[in-house]
Amino acid sequence: MTKDRTPEDLSRREFNALMLGVGAAIAGATASTTASAALSVTEKDVLVKMNEGSADAVFIAPTAGVYPGVLVWVDAFGLRPAFREMGKRLAAEGYSVLIPNPYYRTTREPHLLPEFSFKNADDRARLMALMGSLTPDGVRDDAVAYVEFLDAQPQVKKTAKIGTQGYCMGGPLTMRTAAARPDRIGAGGSFHGGGLVTDKPDSPHLLVSKMKSRYYFGIAMNDDKAQPDAKDKLRTAFAEAKLPAEIEVYDGALHGWCLPDIPSQDGSPIYNPAQAERAWSKLLALYKATLV
Repeated sequence: MTKDRTPEDLSRREFNALMLGVGAAIAGATASTTASAALSVTEKDVLVKMNEGSADAVFIAPTAGVYPGVLVWVDAFGLRPAFREMGKRLAAEGYSVLIPNPYYRTTREPHLLPEFSFKNADDRARLMALMGSLTPDGVRDDAVAYVEFLDAQPQVKKTAKIGTQGYCMGGPLTMRTAAARPDRIGAGGSFHGGGLVTDKPDSPHLLVSKMKSRYYFGIAMNDDKAQPDAKDKLRTAFAEAKLPAEIEVYDGALHGWCLPDIPSQDGSPIYNPAQAERAWSKLLALYKATLV
């Protein structure tokens, strides 16, 4: 996409592709949770104090010890079991993970899947209303609160930088987080992120100069086709800021290839297990090199 549009501007097909992309990313993160788990973990539902009420979230950390913190930004379908499984897998690798419900101003865990249907006008309207509740200023304030929450947890290693990762709509939210708390965010990962580069003055790519983070961007093949110059503008922004960033287009992977709970589109699967695992490996390599 070449310009910044509101959820109301998105067509059903565009929204479907967007949501499918979100689901695909999580799938890669959860596919081998049990096989790769090295540490036992504890999962706890929490409330994070915000400027506007409190946000429901899940905090998952190894049962014993202190580890770098990670903030996970979910896709448009919100906090749900697929992300909880991702959090468990990540925590088992040695991280203390916070996954908030970004729609806390409107609702607790929205539970849009699996009943959600783009053919249902009420479902579409609900999703667009939820996404419309996220503003750049609100996300910035939320990011600050989430980082403060992580730093207040005894399971979080305060001397280590914090990581942040996001899927679909969560991709640009990681960039707003990195710009809001450059002193704490050391690494960011965006997978099939939507709206990373727009023509608006608050475009996420224009925030790179405020960051101090190392980044990885995994771009879906069809997203790159729709906006082929986005990756070049991202590279330029990071180069000018003298920040390391790896930006890759995943050939054969459609928007949302990482999440296992996203339905097929027009009879074709979106989740791509092999490419999802590749994305997961890239994320872990980024964290292991940076969150120290």
